[in-house]
Amino acid sequence: MLKALVVDAKDNVATALNDLNKGDSVAVEIEGTAVDIQLEQPLPFGHKFALKKIKAGQAVIKYGEVIGLATAGIAVGEHVHVHNVEGLRGRGDRQ
Repeated sequence: MLKALVVDAKDNVATALNDLNKGDSVAVEIEGTAVDIQLEQPLPFGHKFALKKIKAGQAVIKYGEVIGLATAGIAVGEHVHVHNVEGLRGRGDRQ
């Protein structure tokens, strides 16, 4: 059963397709290669987790597009959400 989805090869996050538990091993496909990611926290349906280490200030990429910047370092398998990502859309103070 597919637990998570990676939409674009450039993505550094995947999206949970159902509620997932801390410690779950989630298989995702990145550019034709299967990768197992162990989750660091429980993840609700539709939330994101890191596929790669993301440094503070680095772009968070979903759908092949930058959706925000990491406000702190994010480890592989860590929940990626408003607590560690700053959105960029509609801000007006960033170009």
